[in-house]
Amino acid sequence: MAHEPAAHARSRGGRSQAPLSEAEPAADPAIRARRSDTIAAVATASGRAGVGVVRVSGPDLSAIITGIVGRSLEPRRATFSTFKGSHGETLDQGLALLFPAPASFTGETVLELHAHGGPAVLALLLGRCLDLGARLAEPGEFTQRAFLNGKLDLAQAESVADLIEAATSTAARAAARSLTGLFSQEIRTLVDALTELRAFTEATLDFPEEDIDFMRASDAAGKLATVREALAGIVARARQGSLLREGLRVVLVGQPNVGKSSLLNQLVGDELAIVTPVPGTTRDAIRGSIEIDGIPLHVIDTAGLRPTSDAVEKIGIERTRSAIEHADLALVVTDAREPEHPADSAITAELPAALPRILIRNKIDLASLEATSTPGEGMMMVAVSAKTGAGIALLRQAILKLVGVHEDMEGAFLARERHLRALKAAASSLEAAAAHLAGSPAPLELFAEELREAQAALSSITGEFTADDLLGEIFGRFCIGK
Repeated sequence: MAHEPAAHARSRGGRSQAPLSEAEPAADPAIRARRSDTIAAVATASGRAGVGVVRVSGPDLSAIITGIVGRSLEPRRATFSTFKGSHGETLDQGLALLFPAPASFTGETVLELHAHGGPAVLALLLGRCLDLGARLAEPGEFTQRAFLNGKLDLAQAESVADLIEAATSTAARAAARSLTGLFSQEIRTLVDALTELRAFTEATLDFPEEDIDFMRASDAAGKLATVREALAGIVARARQGSLLREGLRVVLVGQPNVGKSSLLNQLVGDELAIVTPVPGTTRDAIRGSIEIDGIPLHVIDTAGLRPTSDAVEKIGIERTRSAIEHADLALVVTDAREPEHPADSAITAELPAALPRILIRNKIDLASLEATSTPGEGMMMVAVSAKTGAGIALLRQAILKLVGVHEDMEGAFLARERHLRALKAAASSLEAAAAHLAGSPAPLELFAEELREAQAALSSITGEFTADDLLGEIFGRFCIGK
């Protein structure tokens, strides 16, 4: 997995530093011991289908091939076969494909049995594989073996699950970019640049009388600035990708009877929420999902915020406040006929200061106003009619603009939360490194340590620095058969 030999450098006084790179991804001994097992699973979705696939992976599949197919298979060529049971009976007819190690997805020998897609047929085939020595694969174990055998790095392995779970075509394309290694390559480019800078720094520490001149000659400040600029670009695209993967949690808040439920129905395009002229109709959070330019939005209609003695409504209001705490964006819905209502100001004041919000003037059809979108003080303001749909397109664009979605999402990586945390940690370390380098005299030991921390954070994305428990958590969320 490494892209350079491991090396250790010395600081002043002979203190041993962390290696400039790691040669192998971390793995628990129990995981490594189980890698010699032959595993099998149904690789296609449950339910009836025209074709279903049973996948087998292991060091030696000769017994399984002989027991089920009854003949040798030519590598990477689909062979029409009759699949046999333990007594020679026919289980099904289909295609058998053999991928010898190491030229396979897992890096081991892989057998795929393409049969008819009935659950009973696939269960018979899988049972036959287990009878012949395989064990049932754990969730994500095929992809985990691909990672442990160096066929994929960790970011690519995660993109396999992201591609399967992608909710929009834009998210699927972003996951495919990560799967091909584009995200990983950009991370490795930064790691290589940091490795070079660390090498200069560690060499300088061996000659303390030449510290400043040596660092100036190597243009350490310029190289660090270049790395920080490149990292900032990756962070921006990763954040866009995080929106594609996770979507936005949007909460509708406002007084009772200002049209929150009607707005939800208009955004989602379905009658999810009950709409009546009676204040307090919505007692619990109602959720709907939409897509705007490839970005998934999870919209929550909440109970109207007002003083009340109704026990059920009080519970709904508490759930409203809970939804606000976990939201990425608040849509504050007001009545356009009462633009300066004191209760609206009180609701806005309750929102967390850092929560982006859009002030929506609803019911413009009743106020004889036009649909508009204008920047306001600390928020955007959009005038709409949830009844007629006027201004809804403006609202959709305002949502994307406020959360920083770029018009072109084609360069985004489908980043996970752990990727964003690692990128943030690397950026923080590089910021500290720049501050140390600017000092007089520059504390090069601290500068070197910040570079090491940044490199470790970036390498954790591709799996070169990865804890065993993190591997179990990541692959445990995959579906069985992948």
